[in-house]
Amino acid sequence: MTLGLLSSACGIAGIVLPLMPTTPFILLAAFAFARSSPRLHDWLVTHPRLGPTINGWRTHRAISRRAKITSVAFMVMTLALSVVAGVGSTVIMI
Repeated sequence: MTLGLLSSACGIAGIVLPLMPTTPFILLAAFAFARSSPRLHDWLVTHPRLGPTINGWRTHRAISRRAKITSVAFMVMTLALSVVAGVGSTVIMI
């Protein structure tokens, strides 16, 4: 249960934080909830935003093309904004 709650929190944080992954944490939360809390597992799987990722992984064992493109786009935007904002190259490379 603790692993599921922690993973859910990290996954939800990843929605708004550009360098924090969402999908791996949501998949881990679904795995943990499947073994500890059927109610939370059902909520997560039927959630309109998070559920399709889990169901796509279960069905195809892959992350959707749309999710991959969105992820790469946000990483590029973050890099571009960092360069424009004058963030030092040492910070960007870390």
